[in-house]
Amino acid sequence: MGAGAAHLTLKLAEYGLKVFAVEPNDAMRANGIRRTEKYQDVKWFEGTGEQSGMEEHVFELVTFGSSFNVCDRQKALLETKRILKDQGWFACMWNHRDLEDPLQKEIEDILKAEIEDYNYGTRREDQTGVINDSGLFQDVIYIEGTVEHEILAEDFIEGFKSHGTIERQSKDKFEFIIERIRKAVLQKGESYIKVPYTTRVWMAQVR
Repeated sequence: MGAGAAHLTLKLAEYGLKVFAVEPNDAMRANGIRRTEKYQDVKWFEGTGEQSGMEEHVFELVTFGSSFNVCDRQKALLETKRILKDQGWFACMWNHRDLEDPLQKEIEDILKAEIEDYNYGTRREDQTGVINDSGLFQDVIYIEGTVEHEILAEDFIEGFKSHGTIERQSKDKFEFIIERIRKAVLQKGESYIKVPYTTRVWMAQVR
């Protein structure tokens, strides 16, 4: 759900899974289709977390990779229950940048300077209560791990262009903020940068 440019879809496909990727944005979906074209078991669809367009009770696992926070979460959980098989699983997850890292701290300082009352929305919240409130799932399992990605500097900058939380809050300053981030990254003078993340996952099996 909210498959975007296929970051999570690619990982699921690499495990040999059959994946139905649902994405409402035409440009993002086109990018995802291009990136996954070698995988015959990946199919793309237009839809949202609240209205996926998928058939009832067909999936073993429904995932939200950095997308659950942009949904009406209770409606998305109802839709997830509808399309899951009996005893299927729901999972929502985010890669949270380590904000103590010097470069990431510098970027956060830019965001806070340019966006009044900047906040992360629900993407950094504990999702346990939201899942429990639905009454649709069994006990929530929380998984956390750390990873450091070495990313082409230009790709890291480009990634912020799809950062919905920043875009929604920055309004007409979005392009200016991206350019400030670009300058901060390029000032490091490195083609690749190391970005530390904490991956946080909330999973639950359907009742």
